[in-house]
Amino acid sequence: MNHDPDHRPAQTQSGPDENDPEVAKVRLEFARFLDCSPVPTFILDTTHTITHWNRACEHLLGFSAAFMLHSKNQWVPFYHHHRPVLADLVLHNSVNSEIGNLFDANINPSFLARGACEFDGFFENLGKNGLWLHCTAAPLLNEQNVVTGAIQTLEDITEQKEAEKALRLAHSDLEILVGQRTAQLAEANGKLEQDIREREMIESELIRRNSELTILNSQLLKAQALVVQSEKLASIGQLAAGVAHEINNPIGYIFSNFTSLEKYIVQLFDMIKTFEHSESHIVSSEALDAIAKMKEKIELEYLKEDIPELMAQSSEGIARVRKIVQDLKDFSRVDSDQEWQWSNLHQGMDSTFNIVNNEIKYRADLVRDYGNIPEVECLPTQINQVIMNLVINAAHAIGPERGKITVRTVQKNDDVCIYVEDNGSGMSKETVSKIFDPFFTTKPIGKGTGLGLSLSYGIIKKHDGNIEVQSEPGLGTCFCVTLPIKHHYAETGEGYLSDGF
Repeated sequence: MNHDPDHRPAQTQSGPDENDPEVAKVRLEFARFLDCSPVPTFILDTTHTITHWNRACEHLLGFSAAFMLHSKNQWVPFYHHHRPVLADLVLHNSVNSEIGNLFDANINPSFLARGACEFDGFFENLGKNGLWLHCTAAPLLNEQNVVTGAIQTLEDITEQKEAEKALRLAHSDLEILVGQRTAQLAEANGKLEQDIREREMIESELIRRNSELTILNSQLLKAQALVVQSEKLASIGQLAAGVAHEINNPIGYIFSNFTSLEKYIVQLFDMIKTFEHSESHIVSSEALDAIAKMKEKIELEYLKEDIPELMAQSSEGIARVRKIVQDLKDFSRVDSDQEWQWSNLHQGMDSTFNIVNNEIKYRADLVRDYGNIPEVECLPTQINQVIMNLVINAAHAIGPERGKITVRTVQKNDDVCIYVEDNGSGMSKETVSKIFDPFFTTKPIGKGTGLGLSLSYGIIKKHDGNIEVQSEPGLGTCFCVTLPIKHHYAETGEGYLSDGF
């Protein structure tokens, strides 16, 4: 329902100085500036009449400026019946008193301007199936601090809301799956314990066999724990890769649009230079004075310096987001067929460090002392898991003072060694002797499962490697992971060695 969008009268507000050419010129320039803004924006005067309705607003809401200007129809694109929009409430400072009657969403004060507020709302009238919009409104004040109108901006956040909903559904499905697996394991444990009790009551001479069954039961619990942990890691990996893929799409077109924006800004600066070179040919002193005042008002020289810096910082931020997303995909490797492959360990470790950076950056400085090592034939995802466990454990071992974690790689003959060393609290000999036992942990109850190092030990052994630890209380800990450069084939030559732990 777009009413004649190409017919665009000047968006000006009548007033006592409307015949002043300078005022009219400023208002016309403001209207043009507002039309060039990609942010949907409209402005109301103190009578709740629309004075500005830019092109972005036309595109998003489907109503032309010709239809909306100088009317009080600002509610028409959003609702089926007449009711105030957020700018109407801000205009008369009645947001707090009208929230409960008009809006289901929470309206929060905005830090952008005094008296401004914002909220996220769903508008079923917009688009084919309705749109989620982030609405921000603020009062407009004159030099005497008197309200002369209100401005409202809109942002389409439908894709963000749909992504959040999909993430919640995926999280819910994951919790259901974990609950089902836990129930199945509990049922299996219950049946096994019942069988043991029955055997104990039947014959006393089966004590020896009962002891054997207890050992087998312990092994079964270990295997079950490893299966549960593997399934959790696979599910988390799939979820992480899915989120990374979804984030990568909007980042792609943001990056593309940002590149175009940089070109446009260069062109605008070239136009400004042309205008400045033409000033000497302007005869009218009034025009020159107006131009000088406008330059001073908008701080043109400062903008020339600040805008390129802002663009550079924004470009760097987008590049960092893309790097984090790529590291998340590399770490999860859900598209990998889990076959043995030649892998660059340094690249895998860098991706892992980026993923766990939040666990490390507040506790310790991470030092990467990489040696000249060749590619290693391995299961890259599992090696990344081992490195993640060792680095996170090292970060947790750091005391209250900021520490240091050093990751060093060297080649020794036909093996590659990875050292993960910290200057944390260290461990006693008794603790070191149990460090790779399943379910053993030095962390408080509820803070650790005791499976991280046990899983790491199993993964390294599956790679025909070795993992050792040296530690002393108060002097820190050093883990050494040794991996063969080439994985050993079975003697029959019919495939790789068993993947069992």
